[in-house]
Amino acid sequence: MNWSVTAAKGVRRQVERLPERVRERLFALLLEMEQAGPIRGNWPNYGKLGPRRHHCHIKKGRPTYVAVWEEADGTVRLVEVTYVGTHEKAPY
Repeated sequence: MNWSVTAAKGVRRQVERLPERVRERLFALLLEMEQAGPIRGNWPNYGKLGPRRHHCHIKKGRPTYVAVWEEADGTVRLVEVTYVGTHEKAPY
C-alpha cells in the first residue's frame, strides 16, 4: 500500500527557495516515502525525533539541508513534511 505524502504550506514556500539539486533530492525522498513509508534508514543521518517524527539530511556539507516529517497512521496513511531547509534552523 502506498503512503500519501503532503507538504505543509510553509514547506512549499521553503522548497521554492531551495537550490535545484537539493530540490531534486527532496522530491526523490518524497517519492521514496510514497512507495516505502516514512522510515528511511537508507538516507544520510536518518533518525527518529519522536514516536512519529523523523528527519534526515538531504545534502551534507555547507550548508547542510535537512527534511523533518511526521507520520499519521489512521484510516489514511499520511506523511506530512514539516520542514525543509538548512541544518541551523531545523526544528529539533
